[in-house]
Amino acid sequence: MSKNDLKFITIIGAAVGLLIQPILANVLPSNFQNTASRIFIFAVFLILAPFALWVASVIAKIRQGIYQFAQFAAVGALNTFIDLGVLNLEIFLYGSLPGTMVFAALKTVSFLCATTNSFLWNKYWTFGSHGKADVRQVGSFYVIAAIGWALNVGGATIVKVVGPPTGAWVDLVAPLAGVAISFAWDFFGYKHLVFVQ
Repeated sequence: MSKNDLKFITIIGAAVGLLIQPILANVLPSNFQNTASRIFIFAVFLILAPFALWVASVIAKIRQGIYQFAQFAAVGALNTFIDLGVLNLEIFLYGSLPGTMVFAALKTVSFLCATTNSFLWNKYWTFGSHGKADVRQVGSFYVIAAIGWALNVGGATIVKVVGPPTGAWVDLVAPLAGVAISFAWDFFGYKHLVFVQ
């Protein structure tokens, strides 16, 4: 693992540790929301992210491609928490549990924030596609992302509709289902269609 990789994965771990905070505010009961718990959770992500990438670097000596997949997964974790963090902030600002159409609109905004982050991190770090982004690359990225959006938002919305109308289901379970559905598609599309080396 290079010094740059260590720096980038530490930034990702810190960002995830911060972005999980609005999710915890919406999901956890108030008696679990204290400063010590919040700092502990932040520290766990700050330490766990570099450790996980180091483990991937060890496994990559045996199984080629694991390290790049681990980088993609780390960026994906950051994207997930950007998606969830923005969505939970939007729901908090909305003031109540949103209906289906409002939820889909809020989820679209959070997805676009995560997707923009994804382009930058995956282009320059995960897939090492250096140089200026051209129209073909940006266009193909957003075509893959649009399909990922349909899978992500559609899956999350379906899970939200079929599940119980509880805060944890709407704030956490449904969005994570959407992320899981689109994850494999995104890796394949970005690796083989967008950031081709």
